[in-house]
Amino acid sequence: MRKAQSIADEVRRRIVELKWREGERIPDEADLAVEFSAARATVNKALQVLADEGLLDRRRRAGTRVVVNPVRKATFSIPIVREQVEDAGLIYSHRVVAQRLSPIPVHIGARLGLPEGERLVHLRAVHYADGKPYQLEDRWINPHVVPGLEHAGFRDLNANEWLVRNAPYLRAEFSFSAENADRRDARLLQTRQGQALLILHRTTWNDLGPITTVRVAFQPGHSFGADEGRDQTAKI
Repeated sequence: MRKAQSIADEVRRRIVELKWREGERIPDEADLAVEFSAARATVNKALQVLADEGLLDRRRRAGTRVVVNPVRKATFSIPIVREQVEDAGLIYSHRVVAQRLSPIPVHIGARLGLPEGERLVHLRAVHYADGKPYQLEDRWINPHVVPGLEHAGFRDLNANEWLVRNAPYLRAEFSFSAENADRRDARLLQTRQGQALLILHRTTWNDLGPITTVRVAFQPGHSFGADEGRDQTAKI
């Protein structure tokens, strides 16, 4: 079993680092058995571990492929905000308010498990539905564990959607709270200062470390449907 776990760890690493991309067929069991100097049955066990995690899709005669938007089945899926808005029949748009490489403060370091002062990409953006603020995100992204981040243009493709497509996570933590809108929240969400807001804090990790942590402030009056509240409330 130790050999199977070692193979599973290596295959997972290749998926996380995008050496094998979403939807791509990975080598056959026989080829992997040769590469890892292992019995085919051992490779089969390793791939089944990743299939159970939701990273691989295994089908007879069709081979094994990396799942599109791979997540562990024990967690929840991450919806794309643009799709949520468009599914409601509204026109989606977004605006990057600020984006820079900045040292992280103490509370962000504690959330990510990184030392204070480490430099990450700090991004603030607003998502709109029919031209009205839908939600505000304040996000930190770790460039050390997200391949291709330096080439991402978040003014064209929002960070939520880009990360869902390009940075599969293996672990996530999230929490909800109620906060009164500060001056920035009020200005960007076009509401009054002190207005009660629903806030989501969410952090994701892969095998290399923390990917991103985000504070999402929802427009006053935002509510979740039954399905949305169960497994689609968290937005990366």
